[in-house]
Amino acid sequence: MKLHTLKPAEGSTKTNKRLGRGQGSGGSTAGRGHKGAKSRSGYSRKPGFEGGQMPLVRRVPKFGFTPLNKITFKAVNLDVLEDLAAKVKTDLTLEVLINNGVVNKRDKVKVLGRGELKSKVNVQAHAFSDGAVKAIEKVGGTVTTVK
Repeated sequence: MKLHTLKPAEGSTKTNKRLGRGQGSGGSTAGRGHKGAKSRSGYSRKPGFEGGQMPLVRRVPKFGFTPLNKITFKAVNLDVLEDLAAKVKTDLTLEVLINNGVVNKRDKVKVLGRGELKSKVNVQAHAFSDGAVKAIEKVGGTVTTVK
């Protein structure tokens, strides 16, 4: 066996039908059926086109609006901070939360008051709920708001 003698297995390949190349290649319509946009040259299916019928995107009414300056926070509860404080044994800064997979690098963090905090920790976040602030300060921790 040599490189110049290699060829595909018998029956594994077939030649494409050369459509639109005269009468012997699929007749006058060349496999495109009769008339209509799909039979014409230059046709390409546009996304959302429904054959001339009013598209779904235009039939459904617009609703509401998206505020451009809305700030969305990633919620972190006290029970998550308690587990993390037991594991890390340092102040809970944003870097600690990111490194332990609690939040992502671009998230704005808001600490919420679900769960119970037993260990004294210094917590750093972008926002805090009132219940979370009371719970953290009750056990002797401090709250630092970051911009």
